[in-house]
Amino acid sequence: MPDFYATESKITCADKFAIAATTYTPKKALKGAILIGPATGIKRQFYASFSSFLAEKGYGVVTFDNRGIGGSLLGSVKESDASLQCWGEKDMPAVFEQLKASFPNTKYHLIGHSAGGQLVGLMHNAMELTSIFNFASSSGQLKNMRASHAVKAHFFMNFFIPFSNTFFGHTKSQWLGMGEPLPKAVAQQWREWCNSEGYVKASFGKTVHTHLYDDLSIPTMWVNAVDDEIAIDANVEDMLKVFTKVNAETLTLSPDDYALDEIGHMKFFSRKSQVLWIHVLNWLEKQ
Repeated sequence: MPDFYATESKITCADKFAIAATTYTPKKALKGAILIGPATGIKRQFYASFSSFLAEKGYGVVTFDNRGIGGSLLGSVKESDASLQCWGEKDMPAVFEQLKASFPNTKYHLIGHSAGGQLVGLMHNAMELTSIFNFASSSGQLKNMRASHAVKAHFFMNFFIPFSNTFFGHTKSQWLGMGEPLPKAVAQQWREWCNSEGYVKASFGKTVHTHLYDDLSIPTMWVNAVDDEIAIDANVEDMLKVFTKVNAETLTLSPDDYALDEIGHMKFFSRKSQVLWIHVLNWLEKQ
């Protein structure tokens, strides 16, 4: 029997939208509570093994599907008005409030995967976090990418997204093995931000009028992998420049050092990569 309970629920955002979530409650003494910020188009089930591991170690965890994704998709994806911005401004803050209600009077941490770490500065309540641990979170800036990957990235962002949105009313990212189908505005904003410096910074003063990127000063750890073609060192540095006061540590992993075939952009959270999870535990225990 696992040393934790996993329960499914719906979390109501400020605009009354209901988010599908899973809460992992440890049976042992609580060490802290963790919000898992998912990557773009990735369902919460992807993080189940990782979340179970953390719960076994005494951490309360909440995972969730952003609106328009997985269990948080209502109706057809082409009818969803979700955007990356509303994921950070509406969905993540609501889930964080639920995390605090489920696990009161403890330390709160964000573990962000790609977009899940990039969007934290849009959360109005992010100042209540104790720390942030991000994997593969970077600006994703296209012009910094290696030539070997740049062609594929430009094809997806600058041809496939506009084509798919025009002909299908949403982005069929699943056709290219890139997670769930994406609502039109999510993909449009993703394209705009990855074609700019500083990711979300491209929308400052346009659609983003309030944020905490200039206020967060908590400890953060930014982890990437040498075989990740997206979150390369230059793009991690580009994203870090947006967090003007944050206390940042960085770590670059090589699969060869851990007898792994691959880490890349996604495999850190795989059950096969448990050898990497000690970095998370070490980080959490320092905070």
